[in-house]
Amino acid sequence: MGLARVDTDFSYLIPYTASTWPKEGTVTLIQRRPRQEGYLHLVGPEDSDLDYIGLGLLALSDGESWEESFPDREVVLVVLGGHCDIAAGEHVWLHVGGRADVFEGKPTAAYLPPGSACRITGRGEVEIAVCTGLADGGAGAALVAPDTVSVRTVGQGTFRRHIHDIAVPGKLPAARLIVGETHNAPGFWSSYPPHKHDEHRPPEESKLEEVYHYRVKPPQGFGIQRVYGDGFDETYAVQDRDTVTITEGFHPVAAAPGYLLYYLWILAGEERAMSFREDPAHSWVSPER
Repeated sequence: MGLARVDTDFSYLIPYTASTWPKEGTVTLIQRRPRQEGYLHLVGPEDSDLDYIGLGLLALSDGESWEESFPDREVVLVVLGGHCDIAAGEHVWLHVGGRADVFEGKPTAAYLPPGSACRITGRGEVEIAVCTGLADGGAGAALVAPDTVSVRTVGQGTFRRHIHDIAVPGKLPAARLIVGETHNAPGFWSSYPPHKHDEHRPPEESKLEEVYHYRVKPPQGFGIQRVYGDGFDETYAVQDRDTVTITEGFHPVAAAPGYLLYYLWILAGEERAMSFREDPAHSWVSPER
């Protein structure tokens, strides 16, 4: 079985509940909705248990524009598919993007610090993930071209996956936001061995909230996400264009056989550090051990 290629809507918030759910505020599932023109808010601190992260989707037709300002948020704009022009202050980036969709190549992105205003214009149809994080400061505005996005292959066997590092510490300066993409081959696992980042225990673990936004190919497919920890354990299906927020617990993911699975991940916390703790019950499978 080959691995997923890596080089080549939904505003109704539904808290995940069950009769046995023992702990509130751990997972929120935002169910998919068909693509719609314009900006679609998905989730943020105002309507979830997140403290920092906001996520929305922007879909534009050729020549259509969208303007927005971000007085207290830093922003990472990830082009999911298509091309656009981005103007922010003195920066004007033309014909940004290139891949047809998230399964066809590395991403293009732009970073904007708090206090920025931007205008985005579609050059053909384009879809953009607007990832934001509450921040007092930030770095300079910057374009992240596909050839600067590093690709990592992580894991082994059936939990081997490919990762695109878009805005990560040591590569792109920012105040809080950490952004990237993961590609699962059909039937393969990721975020495995299961890891978590819900306690401030440097240097072993960083306290970071996280949002996953899913795409599946073909789109009728699904994946499985488990989120578990002290006093809670839930497993449920995720489908194309679903979004999940994770504020606590270990959170492994699996793709159903026959379906490529992608998720955009956004992390943020008080400190911008990527230190994760593996579940000791399963860490023995890690190739680093």
